[in-house]
Amino acid sequence: MLDDGSDPSNAVKDARQLIASDKVDAILGPNLITTAMAVADIANEGKTPMISVAPLDVSGPRRAYVFRTEPSADLMVQRIVADMVEHKVHTVGYIGFSDAWGDILAKALAKAGAGKVNTVDQERFARTDTSVLAQVLKVMAAKPDAVFIGGSGTAAALPEITLRDHGYKGLIYQSHGVAAREFLKVGGKSVEGTRLPVGPVLVADQLPASHETVNVGVPFMHAVEAKNGPGSCTTIAGATWDAWLLLSHAASEAEHGGAKPGTVAYRTALRDALEKTSHLVGSNGVYTMHADDHAGYDPAAIVMVTIHQGRWTLAH
Repeated sequence: MLDDGSDPSNAVKDARQLIASDKVDAILGPNLITTAMAVADIANEGKTPMISVAPLDVSGPRRAYVFRTEPSADLMVQRIVADMVEHKVHTVGYIGFSDAWGDILAKALAKAGAGKVNTVDQERFARTDTSVLAQVLKVMAAKPDAVFIGGSGTAAALPEITLRDHGYKGLIYQSHGVAAREFLKVGGKSVEGTRLPVGPVLVADQLPASHETVNVGVPFMHAVEAKNGPGSCTTIAGATWDAWLLLSHAASEAEHGGAKPGTVAYRTALRDALEKTSHLVGSNGVYTMHADDHAGYDPAAIVMVTIHQGRWTLAH
């Protein structure tokens, strides 16, 4: 287990060590797009399967040994737009990070919202900004029915707090990148009523019995919270567990075929087995992969949550 410190250069160094020195058969992680993109090239170069917990999107030859468990931004934003339509939202203002993540979410909103929800204003802010008043006032001047904040982590709370402090009464949506208890603590009462799409493990114990992930998600949630305390289970934790499940299933298939761990043949068999994954039910999603899709995330698993009394609550 190596820590890249969220630095792509360190991630590359770590990946090379794992493959060349430790001679691993597979890599689980990383969990950030920037580091995952860097490691993807090393995984392909070393013909070693990696299962990323970040929603990286690679195509063509770069996809060969790269898999992931996180749903794409496109799928998540499609769910947001569907929720907006359900709530009669016709216009939306966008306040997003001034970086790649903000760009990805803005493009996803434009694509999913085409012909359904009109973006009336788009503003950006840096993750390290301490004020977004100018951006908030511009968005409010456009009088949107809802505002979508395209950020992640605790930094995404700042625009929402500012919107509420200045009297904005409309719906506010966040991306799935805020789904951790630190966001709840920083946002406090200002983020009550926030709506966002998430992987189901975040509210596993609130899901209807008919949801496919319940039988995997609920035991996993209880195990995590028994060790780390109430509210400690996150979608990243669920996606990481699902990466283990995918690898375990692929390993069984590879060994059944006679390949020996520690060999090129075994790593190739692992890769092939991952690509043939069919309807594997995890804690945070359901996965069916093929040559053109190394994520295979079933959008039906995504749920909408809201923040009610300081906790994640399944939205209706």
